[in-house]
Amino acid sequence: MGRAAALALILVGSVLIAGCGGSAGSKRENVQPPAELAELVPSITVERVWKTSMGKGEGRMGLRQRPVAGDGRLYFANIKGEVSALEAASGRVLWEQEFEDLRFAGAPGFGEGTLVLTTLDGIVLALNPDSGTERWRATVSSEVIAAPAVGRGLAVVRSNDGRLFAFGTTDGARRWVYDRALPSLTLRGNSPPLIVDSAVFAGYDDGNVVALRIESGSPVWEQPVAIGEGRTDLDRMVDVDGEMVFRDGQVFAGSYRGQVVAFDAGTSRPVWNREMSTYGGLALVGENVVVADDRGNVWALDRRSGSATWKQDGLGFRWLTTPAVHGGHIAAGDVEGYVHWMSAEDGRLLARERVGKKPLRATPIVVDDLLIVASTDGDLAAFRVL
Repeated sequence: MGRAAALALILVGSVLIAGCGGSAGSKRENVQPPAELAELVPSITVERVWKTSMGKGEGRMGLRQRPVAGDGRLYFANIKGEVSALEAASGRVLWEQEFEDLRFAGAPGFGEGTLVLTTLDGIVLALNPDSGTERWRATVSSEVIAAPAVGRGLAVVRSNDGRLFAFGTTDGARRWVYDRALPSLTLRGNSPPLIVDSAVFAGYDDGNVVALRIESGSPVWEQPVAIGEGRTDLDRMVDVDGEMVFRDGQVFAGSYRGQVVAFDAGTSRPVWNREMSTYGGLALVGENVVVADDRGNVWALDRRSGSATWKQDGLGFRWLTTPAVHGGHIAAGDVEGYVHWMSAEDGRLLARERVGKKPLRATPIVVDDLLIVASTDGDLAAFRVL
């Protein structure tokens, strides 16, 4: 491991905390503690449907491990090489497999009848989702902690050294590779690729979003979400690390120490931009883009103009996950294991539930009427709004 990579790993906690402690140009020397939670009288009823342990969690590795949903099931893999399929409605285990030689990272990918997992050792593994039996495996150039994208006959994998690899979902044959240089110091995390029609979109640690042709991996366009400025590598960090979203011909992306931007997906023309620093991803609800900034404020931005529809500032410095849309509301997890539900109309806090005392880092997922959240110690829990 090179010195820059080692520094990036060391700074998993300290840099991200610094990011959560202030926006671009912040000179705070002390980490801001999470805001105390005000007493809340719930205005909606939330029940925990089930909770289970999926073995050893990621701890402080910064992998944002979570399951992927497909065909009414949840598929989860941990760093001990264990893979499980659960019935989403009940949490009942349907099958389990163990791969002693592999250390799974991040979230799996699912699509076209294929489950795709990645590892800290640069292995890509495809499984039969009905049984967990291995179909094929391939090798990439470094660890993979971003969820693969599966579609159009390809599994697209983003490795930590900046390369995008495309493999055939049926045979694992490598179709193409896109290579891009990275800054010497970055946050721990990568934006997962996004497949839309005949294009693949990817966010990078230099603050750019690129669009590639899915059949060849050749570039179509690139546009900056942020431009790194300052004298040091730390000052210039502007990673695009969270999930991008797509609707009606537009791609929405956000960056650390940068902006939230809407692009025309075909031409790369910026439609609007709003200065905001985020280490997570975006969600779409109704006509709004919802994002948690690096200070723990949750914003709803009009998806056509970028203007603020509402702001929720009662969860300051709680290291919120990427928001999810659940039961018509907004839900996000935090560093102390709480899940918070907010009104999609005005951002009011509606309810909260606690999974446990360990942080929730990964983006919650929604399966039918259930919100599924994963903690860093490997616990999974499902909630329903009544």
